[in-house]
Formats: sequence, C-alpha cells, structure tokens
Amino acid sequence: MSRAFVKEPDGSGPIDLPELSISEHPNDVTTEGLAQIEAEFARAHDALIKAQDDDERDSLARAARDMRYWEARRATAHVVHNADSTEYIRFGHTVKLARDDGREQTFRIVGEDESDPARGKISHVAPLARALFGKSVGDAVRVGEHELEILEVR
Repeated sequence: MSRAFVKEPDGSGPIDLPELSISEHPNDVTTEGLAQIEAEFARAHDALIKAQDDDERDSLARAARDMRYWEARRATAHVVHNADSTEYIRFGHTVKLARDDGREQTFRIVGEDESDPARGKISHVAPLARALFGKSVGDAVRVGEHELEILEVR
C-alpha cells in the first residue's frame, strides 16, 4: 500500500499519558489524609470541567487521568483513627527520635498520599515507619546505617 493513503497523526486526538501508579499497599489514611484526597479529587474534577469548556485536549487528558487516580484512592481509602494507647507505635502516631549523630527528629506516620518528610510526615510503608511499628519509648531501631532511639510517642 502506498504511504499516500496512510493517515498521519495530525495532533487532533487525545494525548497518550501514562496512568499514575496506584500503590499495592493498603490505602490507610488519617482523617486529614482523607480530606486531602477529597480536595485533590475536587480539584481534578474542576480541572476536567474547565478543560472540557476550553476544549483543551492536553489539559483534558491530564485532568481525566488525575480524576481516575484520585477516584481510585478515594474508593480504597481506609481511615485509621488515632490509637487510644501510645504504648506501642502504630499508624497515626507522632514519634520523636534521637539519631546516632546527636540530632533529634519528629515524624508522624501517615498514609502514602499525605506523606511529606520535609514537614515531618512519613508514609506507613516507608522503611523507617515499618521499623518503628510495635516499638516503644526507649527502644532502638536500626534503619540503614543509622541507629535511632525512640524518645517519645504521642
């Protein structure tokens, strides 16, 4: 067949964006984390409506992909309420640690979508969080090359 009869892409179709990957881990969230998911879903919905109104195919594809992601995260979210006891570290706890280099750090163990280490929030699937689960004040944990002592749990 001659190339004269093959339709070349003209840019009029939707762009092909890869899907945002969904974690294989349980979607445990704090109440604040669920609110963040709801806000992101609403933001993606608004972006989708705007892209449809503006007839912007790139924005439409991006907003539709984001909506699918946040819809899936919202559908699988499992709110884990704060534990009554702080005897053993669990999801949602805030933990103060002493590092072997003399620094102290405080982290709250949260859901994956709400994780922000720079703001003291680590995902429950992060190696540090996994090492801390079930431990108590005074226990030491080794993460990578560092040893950490648990100073406080709240």
